[in-house]
Amino acid sequence: MKYNNLLVVGGAGFIGSNLAVYFKSKYPILKVYALDNLVRRGSEFNLPRLKENNVKFIRGDVRRPKDLELKFDIDLILDCSAESSVLAGYENPSYVIDTNLNGTVNCLELCRKRKAGMIFLSTSRVYPYKKINAISRRESKSRFEWKLFSGIDTDFSLTGPKTLYGATKLASEFILQEYIAAYGIKAVVNRCGVVAGPWQFGKIDQGVFTYWMLAHYFKRPLKYIGFGGRGKQVRDLLHVDDLCRLIDLQVSGLSRLSGNTYNVGGSREISLSLLEATAFCQQITGNKINVGCDLRERPGDIAIYLTDNKKVTRQLKWKPQKQVSEILNDIFNWVKSNEAKLRKL
Repeated sequence: MKYNNLLVVGGAGFIGSNLAVYFKSKYPILKVYALDNLVRRGSEFNLPRLKENNVKFIRGDVRRPKDLELKFDIDLILDCSAESSVLAGYENPSYVIDTNLNGTVNCLELCRKRKAGMIFLSTSRVYPYKKINAISRRESKSRFEWKLFSGIDTDFSLTGPKTLYGATKLASEFILQEYIAAYGIKAVVNRCGVVAGPWQFGKIDQGVFTYWMLAHYFKRPLKYIGFGGRGKQVRDLLHVDDLCRLIDLQVSGLSRLSGNTYNVGGSREISLSLLEATAFCQQITGNKINVGCDLRERPGDIAIYLTDNKKVTRQLKWKPQKQVSEILNDIFNWVKSNEAKLRKL
């Protein structure tokens, strides 16, 4: 580890807290700071875990430049801060733009002033949903399948509407590339699909597989929404531990990798439809719950998303290791161990 002081913004969130704990555990001499505004419900439950792992927490908001006027040295930033709900963009667009775009600019300004490197977590939502849904697909017993298409790589078209969440993250990517060119900042972009695992406080529009497991564990009803209401829409999923391993590799080679954008996800091999997720959750929890049907399609929704990891695999020799059953069992064991806290949510 060539860096001495790591700042994780969005550091009390799911990915941010896992990254902070991972880096502090692997590199004990590294000073790790987690900055978060604690707006997302559940993030407060990560604070004791950060403290136990000697990660210093700072209450702050990336939307406010003064909150980033930090009194300690910073030479590396992991930017995990975002309003990651697609639906939030339709309900409160100014909040999404302020958080996801202006917040990124403020973090880049911190990088510029401190000459710090950055790993930026973007999203698969930068790709236009109409073009993804136009890919020819067929319907099998438990899922939708692309007919002659294996996954979306970084060459996929970016032209077309992509929801405000996706648009603000893509705009942030463009600005980041300008900071690399103008100021020599070393930075890498990861366009992540669905990331899952322990310490994710899933909700209906973000963290779907954790949300599915929580509903089964606490015996709460669910609904298949849109695309015929049969639960056949598909996402790949990536265990947060596999993402931590990847970012560790990127940090160690940041000077060499700077300027690169990677698609990062579970690919076809590690994917689930909602219908398949229901079967897994029933088997793991032993609970069968009512899953209703809602034929209305949510704005910007897609039938299938599968990642093509070929670029990141070729350059970094990285591949996801944790399979579907292991990911869901890890979530279940975490829910079971934290039942009292989670019940409050």
